[in-house]
Amino acid sequence: MGDCRQRLGRKGTDQLRSPNGLLDSIMKVIAIIPAAGLGTRMGPASSTTRLSAAKAAPSKQFTELGGVPVLVHTLRKFVALPAIEEIYVALRLSESASFQVRLQQERFSKPVHLLEGGEHRQQSVANALAAVRAEDDDIVLVHDAVRPFVSDEIITNVIQAAISHGAAIAGVPAVDTIKLVDRSAAEAIITATVPRERAVLAQTPQGFRLGLLRRAMAAAQEDGFSGTDEASLLERSGHEVVVVMGSPRNFKITTPADLELAEFYTKKGS
Repeated sequence: MGDCRQRLGRKGTDQLRSPNGLLDSIMKVIAIIPAAGLGTRMGPASSTTRLSAAKAAPSKQFTELGGVPVLVHTLRKFVALPAIEEIYVALRLSESASFQVRLQQERFSKPVHLLEGGEHRQQSVANALAAVRAEDDDIVLVHDAVRPFVSDEIITNVIQAAISHGAAIAGVPAVDTIKLVDRSAAEAIITATVPRERAVLAQTPQGFRLGLLRRAMAAAQEDGFSGTDEASLLERSGHEVVVVMGSPRNFKITTPADLELAEFYTKKGS
């Protein structure tokens, strides 16, 4: 793979081009934000209070940063990008009504559709794909609800790469040494070391030609396969997925420590 940092390309947000020139005006770009997760890792450390606190606390995508839910911060990034035409958000049914009220306060300039999510991410994305009205060659992006610091440049570069290659993700080179292990209840035994120059930490958005993702999703459902992300479904189908440079700031808010960092960036206006 060579030097991972050199292989992950960078292009400015004004360089959104297809192989035939500027992004074709008839090509649609649609974003899907799966936001039906429970986010239980946000809970407190105490085993005696974790369950009750997880029930009482909002899901991490509704945790507020500067008085604004994380999910709204994320949506603002995609609404602001001219290339994106519409957005689909998959939520738990019990949270849809209250979020619809919050959404109306934003007065977004483009459609943001709410739909029911599934028990797992893959089902949430499948539900959204079923609702999308677009052509097979149009581009669909899937982005984690709790990555609110994604930049316009990253989103644009993923769109560009998806236009050129059919499937692309944002990612960052691994810094730490990565070990493969066999786990048991008591211990983990190292079985192999992965060369850092061949390892990438996957981020979102992940972008695809709509037809490719739909076919890969349908094949996975038929075979009972559950992937860790959308790219894994394309990999399984034999389609190459390219990686463009992400950013350490495009992190996923998963733990209380992540939330502290997110609050820091929010106060800085990042």
